[in-house]
Amino acid sequence: MDRLKGKVAIVIGAGAGMGKETSILFAKEGCSVAVFEVNE
Repeated sequence: MDRLKGKVAIVIGAGAGMGKETSILFAKEGCSVAVFEVNE
């Protein structure tokens, strides 16, 4: 699975829910992923 190989994604709200699952999927597809989450 290399559909996103060579791509970079920035995912905001990656600590849970859709953001987390999107980050995991992108990484499995070969994408470099920068993840961000803010929880107080």
